[in-house]
Amino acid sequence: MQIHLLGTGAGGGFPQWNCNCHNCRRIRKGEMKGSARTQSSITVSGNGEDWVLFNASPDIRAQMASFPPMQPGRAVRDTGICAIILCDAQIDHTTGLIMLREHIAPWDVYCTTAVHEDLITGYPLFKVLSFFRGVNWHEIKTDQSSFTIDRADNLVFTAVPLKSEAPPFSPHRHNTVPGDNVGFRVEDTSTGKNLFYAPGLGQVENHVLHYMEEADVILVDGTVWTNNELSREGISDKLASEMGHLDQSSKGGIMETLIPLKRPRKILIHINNTNPILDEESPERMELERNGIEVAYDGMDITI
Repeated sequence: MQIHLLGTGAGGGFPQWNCNCHNCRRIRKGEMKGSARTQSSITVSGNGEDWVLFNASPDIRAQMASFPPMQPGRAVRDTGICAIILCDAQIDHTTGLIMLREHIAPWDVYCTTAVHEDLITGYPLFKVLSFFRGVNWHEIKTDQSSFTIDRADNLVFTAVPLKSEAPPFSPHRHNTVPGDNVGFRVEDTSTGKNLFYAPGLGQVENHVLHYMEEADVILVDGTVWTNNELSREGISDKLASEMGHLDQSSKGGIMETLIPLKRPRKILIHINNTNPILDEESPERMELERNGIEVAYDGMDITI
């Protein structure tokens, strides 16, 4: 299985267009060692030709232009994307669907019932797309049953329900239902190896830990270093936990969860512009590296 990271930042990317936090200010001035990031999205393939897109960020046009397999050029209008999977209905994971409206046929979009409802009501992207080619919705169950996708050769997908937050426009905000947020296990049947992908994670439940333990590669929520990170920067009084993200440094946080895991390669994705790990010379980044935890970057390629 080939995995390509199109975008590794949280909502707004890095630097965020209107943000002058410690990191955004320094990266613009060339005063920190780090790299810019577009908003979180990955793509996977079992044959190197047909790619499943996970989440469609607002930066999708630039992301596709940066990765030639997304435009194989076999016809006047063409794409390497064979299907789209949505982990949630968040703006930074779905707005790119608008940019893909010129597709020659309805997109095959896989998401849960909860996500589908949000995208036809509170944030009616699917209704807007119906004026173009539209979408073929494929329901993803939340019972951890597996499914396959046409042209996604050798790949088997399993949705893993997660504790996080529903979008602000959802009627489930602060009262989530199964399917508001899901991660995914993606197995390559030709190698027997698998990826666990969870860009938004608020709590590591027992079943989630099991998927992590059994994975060969983990791509997991790396949004913030501390729970009160946004308030420390003077941006918001909201805690990361109130927005559905488990921080890295606290007791029971992402780092403490990942360190004991010996089998998988451990990589943080969906990194907020305030997170000190974006500075490659920061003490926080060095602490991750000492513990065998990587920080994803745009354009990163993984083969398992």
